[in-house]
Amino acid sequence: MAQANREYLEQFRVTPAGQNLLRTIRYAEGTNNDSPYNTFYGGGKFDDLSRHPDKVITKGRYSSSAAGAYQFLTPTWQSVKNELGLEDFGPESQDIAALRLAQKRLKGIGGLETVRNEGLSKRVAASLSPEWASFPTESGKSYYGQPVVSLEELQTRYSMKPPVAGDEAPPTESQ
Repeated sequence: MAQANREYLEQFRVTPAGQNLLRTIRYAEGTNNDSPYNTFYGGGKFDDLSRHPDKVITKGRYSSSAAGAYQFLTPTWQSVKNELGLEDFGPESQDIAALRLAQKRLKGIGGLETVRNEGLSKRVAASLSPEWASFPTESGKSYYGQPVVSLEELQTRYSMKPPVAGDEAPPTESQ
């Protein structure tokens, strides 16, 4: 089942819905720069994409091992890497891992197909807020009490690029 799910995630990754969601998460996490995949928490850069850097960075009163385009904490990365059999911390692996985390968070409302059908609706954003603290909950606040990007701003970012032909026949999702 893990292999079938990974194939689904790889296929979803290249759809407009997948690309829009990934771009929006990078934006919310502050990694929408020229090299998002090698960004530490706090904005510093690292060079080795063969593995998660597993380095705790302190910025102000906060410390975190978050790294990469989607700011994976070390234990979160290790878990999803092992689940999906990812071999490195490269861009494709990070994208697939982020989609797997989103898929898990969205399971109760229809999985990634909900993103395809609704875009970044309020309930999609709220469902993702426990995974990415920069996403707003239903009440518009951060799940963790951290700074949050407004739903309107995220929806604008999500819809910046028009859909591309070929997104009409989605693969079947297996949770």
